[in-house]
Amino acid sequence: MKPQPLPPAGDIASPAAEDGLPVEAHPLPPFLPEGARILFLGSFPPPRKRWCMDFFYPNWTNDFWRIWGFLAAGDKDYFTIPGQKRFDRARIEQFCRQQGLALYDTAEAVVRLKNNASDNFLRVVRPTDLASLLRRLPLCHTLVATGQKSAETLGESLGFEAPGVGGRCEISFIGRPFTVWRMPSSSRAYPRPVEWKAEFYRKILE
Repeated sequence: MKPQPLPPAGDIASPAAEDGLPVEAHPLPPFLPEGARILFLGSFPPPRKRWCMDFFYPNWTNDFWRIWGFLAAGDKDYFTIPGQKRFDRARIEQFCRQQGLALYDTAEAVVRLKNNASDNFLRVVRPTDLASLLRRLPLCHTLVATGQKSAETLGESLGFEAPGVGGRCEISFIGRPFTVWRMPSSSRAYPRPVEWKAEFYRKILE
C-alpha cells in the first residue's frame, strides 16, 4: 500500500501515536543540490527549541558542522558565526553545493518517547522513502549514516546489516550500486573529540 503523504511540518494526530504522544513530521525539506554525489542521512532533527538555524544538524552542541569545518579549512569554527552561538547556513549551503553533498534523514515521522532529542527515545513511525529520494539524485553513489539510529533505520529500510562505526558496505538499490558508510555520531552524547570524528568522515572523501 502506498504511504499517505505527510504534512510539511509540525505535529500530526495519528492512531500510531504511542501512549498518546503526538507523531512529529519532518520539519525540513530534503537538501538535494544538483549533481550531489553523497547523501548524508541522520536520524531526525532535535526539537525546534534546540535549533540555532533552519537547516540540518541545527543544534549548537552538535559537532557535525565543526567536523566539516575542520575538514574543509582546518578550523572547527569555520562554519560558525563569530560572536554568536549560531552556524552560518549560507556558507554551509555553498560548501555542500560545491562538494556535492546532499542532506536528509532516515525518518519522515517519529514519536519522541521522552520529549527530548535523544535517538534512544526516538520511535520511527514512517521511514524515509529512499527510492524516491535517490531518484532525484541520479549521480549519487554514496550514502552516509551519521550515527547508530540512522544506520539501523537505513539498514532496515534497504535490507542490509549496517556496518560498524567507520565501516562501509556495498549494496544495490533501485538498480544502482551504492557505497554505504556508517559514521560516528556528531552528537556530544558520543564523547569523542571533533578531530577524532573528523578522521572517519575524511575517509568518505578519499
